[in-house]
Parts: sequence; C-alpha cells; structure tokens
Amino acid sequence: MSAMELVTSAPAAMGPGEIGGWAARAERLGFDTIHVSETIHDPFTVAALALQHTERVTVRTSMVLAFPRSPMITAYAAWDLAKYSGGRFQLGIASQVRGNIVGRFSAQWSEPVARLADYISSLRAIFASFQTGAKLDYVGPHYRFERLQPYFNPGPLDHPAPQIWTGAVNARMCSMAGEFADGFVCHPTNSHPVVLKSRTLPALAEGAARAGRATPAVVANPHVMAAATSEAVDALREQRRSELAFLYSTPAYRRQLEDFGLADVGAALSVMAQRSQWDDLPTILTDDVVSQLIPQGTYDEIPAVLTQWYSGLCSGLNLPVPADADDDDSFGALLDSCREIPTTASG
Repeated sequence: MSAMELVTSAPAAMGPGEIGGWAARAERLGFDTIHVSETIHDPFTVAALALQHTERVTVRTSMVLAFPRSPMITAYAAWDLAKYSGGRFQLGIASQVRGNIVGRFSAQWSEPVARLADYISSLRAIFASFQTGAKLDYVGPHYRFERLQPYFNPGPLDHPAPQIWTGAVNARMCSMAGEFADGFVCHPTNSHPVVLKSRTLPALAEGAARAGRATPAVVANPHVMAAATSEAVDALREQRRSELAFLYSTPAYRRQLEDFGLADVGAALSVMAQRSQWDDLPTILTDDVVSQLIPQGTYDEIPAVLTQWYSGLCSGLNLPVPADADDDDSFGALLDSCREIPTTASG
C-alpha cells in the first residue's frame, strides 16, 4: 500500500532569510515534501535555500507562473535545482489568472489551456536535449525551440529529469493536467471531497485516458485548520476566514461555493472586492460556511477527520506546520497517523 504523501507549504511571506530554518524544521517533523509558491519572492531562490538546509524532503514549486517566463528560462532554473539537490526538486508550473498575468506582469495571455500544454511539452523537449545532448527541435503551437548549441547545454543529470506538476481549478485545465503532467496539486478551492469527486478527478481521468496513461498523482490542499487545543482552532479559524474570503472573491475560484448552494456568498465577495472593501470580506463567511469548506480539529481529532474526507481520493495531503514549536512532538504523531490514510494508489 502506498503511503500518503505529506506536504506542507512555506508561508507566502517567508523569504530567503527565513526559509532555511523553517524547511529544516518541516523535515524534522516528518513531512515528505515542501511546496514553495510564487507570491512576493522568487520561487527558485527560496526553493534553492530550502534544498540547501534539508537532506531528505522533496522541494516542489507550487506554483511557478509559466507565462511570464520563457520555457528555456524555467528549464535552466529547474535543471540547476535538480542537479544541486541530487534529484529532490520538482517543478510545479501553472497559468494563474488573466488579470495577474496581464496587469501584474505585463505578459501575454492567450489560450491558457493549450498554451500551458505546449509549455509543458516544450520543457520536456528541452530536458531531453539537456539529458541526452540530442538536437533540440521542438515546434509547437505557441513555443518553438530549434537552437541549443553545446556551449549552452548544461549536460546530463545523474538522475531523471525533474517531474513537472501543475494545478488548476476549471475542467479544461484539469483535463490538460491529466494528459500532460506528472502530478497535480489541487487549489484550496477545489480540494473539498465533493469537488474532487464531481469535477477535479473526473477531468483528470478524462485527460489521462486521452493520452493512454495513468491519472497523475493528486495532492489535496484543503487549508486544514488544526491546533493543539479547541481554543487554538477557534483562533486559527479567524485567520483562515480572511484567506478564504480573498480566494473566493475571485470569480474563477467560486465554483466550490456554487456546489454548496452558496453562489450568493461568492457574488457578494466579488462585489466587495471590486469596491476594494478588503477588510470587510471576512464578514461574509460565517462559521457554518467555513466549517462546510475546511476540515478542522485538534491534533488528536484531525487524522480521523481527514481519513473521513480523503480516504481513497488522493495520493497526498497538504498540512500546515504548527505555529508553536512546542507542539512539534504531538504534531509528529499526527503526521504518522495521516500517513496511513488510504490513498488512490491503494484504493
């Protein structure tokens, strides 16, 4: 039986100065994988320092933004980290939403599903040329690579090329991931078992069937609320409420609310975001709504909760590192229990 992959995400605000000690602690706790996002720091720099301060864990970007970067630029960064770490680096890439790509990065936006598929295919062609020295000759609908002189080829790794993961919310992008990616990281807004069963997993399976391959590994990312005591869980709920309200104010991420009959909540959040009423967003999400969307409980309770929610539905779970290091021993026991949750591979 395959063990559940236990993943944790580095806090978005954590930069190069803090990531080393935090990553070492995550490894000591027993996590298998560390996710590094792209928000306010360069993800490859943060990933490099996480790898430098660990010995066992996999470090995976989740997710690097594809479209502001040439696939060649991304390939060089991923290759360096894979070589430096002895194969502990995995590349997670995604499209993001049009508003960020165009308005925040001044990059082009067109046919995101087809373009990301072509991006992944071009990365694989570049990786193959790096590894074998074969001529680079890739011509796709969006990317074209026909020149890689030996002087610019970094040469082979002593291990396979980095895995390529992606993430998505909507059906067409999920289906593309099933067809092209090695693994899939659910967005917090499509990690609920209801959405996994009804939307995400069927779309991944459809894409995998189209390519005649197995469905990729799936990591659920439900923004778990877990703490040592009930009082601490209550305090954590307020923090999660703000995060969720911001996420669900984005129209592309509101589908999960609709599945729970909460379309009016999503619409209200979007209106408030359009008016820049950021501080008022959390007032829309009541405790009942948060409880429907997010698994929560004390460290003693949460393994049973997660087993009920996710048994047989995924191959990995994303869990937060405790805020208080004094809780590390009890949290380590929690991870031991969660590792035994039946996975898709075993079910």
